[in-house]
Amino acid sequence: MIITWDDFEKIDMRIGTIIEVNDFPKAKKPAYQLTIDFGELGIKKSSAQIVSLYEKEELIGKQIIAILNFPKKQIANFISECLVLGVYTDKKEVVLLKPDRKVENGWKIG
Repeated sequence: MIITWDDFEKIDMRIGTIIEVNDFPKAKKPAYQLTIDFGELGIKKSSAQIVSLYEKEELIGKQIIAILNFPKKQIANFISECLVLGVYTDKKEVVLLKPDRKVENGWKIG
């Protein structure tokens, strides 16, 4: 499917820094509950199925790329407010997308 530039501009992808990581035992698939700082856009929460490749401690302070303008989604007893982006490996593990240099939280991807 081909999309237009207007379609791409509708996706609000931003940089955020993970500030808190918690286990998510009620999730159907292994996941963490992330708290992410998006600067002036505020603090958002997300569920991320990244437990197979990342330890909680190494995620603190890591900058990630997320989509902020999806509707909130309830996952078990948790409300996910953004979608953290990653690449699926051939084993269906998720490798996080991140900037190669530190940038300001909330900066827009374009």
